Amino acid sequence: MSEPKALTPTPAGDTYKGWLFKWTNYIKGYQRRWFVLSNGLLSYYRTQAEMGHTCRGTINLATANIAVEDSCNFVISNGGAQTYHLKASSEVERQRWITALELAKAKAVRNQAESDDSGDECPTSPPTSGQGGGARNSNSEVQSTLRTLGSKVEDLSTCNDLIAKHGSALQRSLSELEGVRLGGDTDGKIRQVTERATLFRITSNAMINACRDFLSLAQAHSKRWQKALHSERDQRIRLEETLEQLAKQHNHLERAFRGATVLPLSQSNPALDSKSSGSVKGDASDEDDENEFFDAMEDPAGFITVPADPKYHRRSGSNVSGLSTETGIDDQSLCDEQSLGSNPESPQSLEVEPVRKRRTKIPDKPNYSLNLWSIMKNCIGKELSKIPMPVNFNEPISMLQRLSEDLEYYELLDKAAKCQSSLEQLCYVAAFTVSSYSTTVHRTGKPFNPLLGETYELDRLRESGYRSLCEQVSHHPPAAAHHAISERGWTLRQEISLASKFRGKYLSIMPLGSIQCMFEKSNNHYSWKKVTTTVHNIIVGKLWIDQSGEIDVVNHQTGDRCHLKFAPYSYFSRDVARKVTGVVADKEGKAHYVLSGTWDEKMEFSRVMQSNKGENGTEGKQKTVYQTLKAKELWKKNPLPEGAETMYYFSSLALTLNEPEEGVAPTDSRRRPDQQLMEAGRWDEANAEKQRLEEKQRSVRREREREAQQAATLPEEGAEGVEVAEDAVIEDSFITDSPLKTDAVEIGTEASQASDESKYHKLPPFLRPSVSL
Repeated sequence: MSEPKALTPTPAGDTYKGWLFKWTNYIKGYQRRWFVLSNGLLSYYRTQAEMGHTCRGTINLATANIAVEDSCNFVISNGGAQTYHLKASSEVERQRWITALELAKAKAVRNQAESDDSGDECPTSPPTSGQGGGARNSNSEVQSTLRTLGSKVEDLSTCNDLIAKHGSALQRSLSELEGVRLGGDTDGKIRQVTERATLFRITSNAMINACRDFLSLAQAHSKRWQKALHSERDQRIRLEETLEQLAKQHNHLERAFRGATVLPLSQSNPALDSKSSGSVKGDASDEDDENEFFDAMEDPAGFITVPADPKYHRRSGSNVSGLSTETGIDDQSLCDEQSLGSNPESPQSLEVEPVRKRRTKIPDKPNYSLNLWSIMKNCIGKELSKIPMPVNFNEPISMLQRLSEDLEYYELLDKAAKCQSSLEQLCYVAAFTVSSYSTTVHRTGKPFNPLLGETYELDRLRESGYRSLCEQVSHHPPAAAHHAISERGWTLRQEISLASKFRGKYLSIMPLGSIQCMFEKSNNHYSWKKVTTTVHNIIVGKLWIDQSGEIDVVNHQTGDRCHLKFAPYSYFSRDVARKVTGVVADKEGKAHYVLSGTWDEKMEFSRVMQSNKGENGTEGKQKTVYQTLKAKELWKKNPLPEGAETMYYFSSLALTLNEPEEGVAPTDSRRRPDQQLMEAGRWDEANAEKQRLEEKQRSVRREREREAQQAATLPEEGAEGVEVAEDAVIEDSFITDSPLKTDAVEIGTEASQASDESKYHKLPPFLRPSVSL
């Protein structure tokens, strides 16, 4: 019976080691692992020999929660990211581990709090002799008290082990006594039970006394420590007030110095001087709002942001000094943002006709069961666009409509068009690139693959001042062209082609092509590309989507650049999920703004006052430390409509994308019968219609390839006739005998007999089928 002895944990100084059983999965169940508790970290290995080279996992106890399930099982969880289900061989061993873990957790929390406090103080300032002696005496007293409490805890642990040991022996003796018959052995057994009961009573009394001593000692020192804590807190508050007064005085002196040296006396503005002198008191009263300090943040992008010196705040750098003109947002630009909706030149203020009320609800998503593996097992390694998928995996919009959803936060481009500074404008454009991913966090459905020549028009001139048009210009590989123009001074266009691979456990979608954004007023031209989208848990588990990669938003007019990094989700990372960080720099590489946030919630930006190279990071790379001002919100996600979980998690804009419109082209995505049937909840009919359209497109492609070979030998007039016939067949793909057929069927039939120019006369030249990327 050497197993219980081998499983007994052994303390070695501040380190605690021993064998435990860890839950792995439903197939293997609990597996025996070697656990080591040291410095507030619990690590485990498969064997003791692995301690020198291979650690299987580590959990930080400072933020962990320890829960006991039953006599031998307990759980350690770290905020949901890491959870260890552990089992000891006995209740005594479990109690030893629980005690050691709780002590290690308390110590880790205390050390973390002390490190946070020491970070707020200046470690290089030498204390006076009196203060140094008092600190040393206080430190020695605390250490002595901790040693005393530690010895008491060891006594409690020893008493607990003795109680468990004698209790087990007593229980065993009582069981033996029940099975003994009346006879000569009865007296001996009774005497043995009496002795063991006496030992158990003595041990219990010792346990009670040790608990009483520990409680009284802890209460006595708790009052003293509480008093010392209040004293330290009051002293810290007084020190902060003193530093605040010094910062204000320095701020005012610097302002007076700049006013005296930058402006000559003849050019000084009396109204400005009177205003600034009269607002000194108001600036001082508001200083608390600006002097907000933040914890240093370590980003995976390779830089650290810390609060800037109070002298760099906006109130200290007035318009006279020119600081706001050089480095960031001035008061005038902020006013432009606030007055954006009330601009008298805006089309909204001149609008007379009532704005159309859009729909806010679509039919609920039906609940159909489907054997996923029977479809996906033959698709591993293939491209997504070549896999025949039923509508059960789709959402009732096409890829062209998904591209149009990028304009949901068009207000960011409206604000960017108002900006005077190109660097500030770049911040809003970068926020716009991030906002386009916010609609994908819950959208695990696949959009419909557009047919070749399919279009989608989104006219929001009355409501939002922009108009958008998309067309599928290539089928294999799938490629789409998108163009949007706004009355508020910006133009957006993108050419997107998708490359996707199914890897069994996950699906990777890599968008190819670039996105261009131009502003009329400043002639700034920006371009960027999209990051990789990954759909996880394709076979088993709940589907979830992640965005990862890097984006460079480049201003081709000025050379400014914003580098955005989408951090991939990791079970072992302590950062927030879906994190995005970025730095806005000019053409010389000097950083002016730091962006941070998440792609599914919001983005903020902070003005950089100073930057310098810091210490080496975890991978040996040197991190840049940016001193920044208080962060301002750039973008925040709009809440989903009520009942969105039953409507494919569509946003308010997505709910209106399939709404019927007058005057749209016969090839518009709204007229797709399979898409309409799916939205109406008739999935069986939608599957049949989708199969019909795809088969017709495949046959058209084969016919087109055959006729292309023939056209190589035909005269020029014959080749033109072939091209017109091809376009007619493409449009005829929308014709169906389904009950949802509209007047577009007759329109499409007539148009199929017309020429290419007459059929696409409503479309701009860059979206006609003859144009390729």
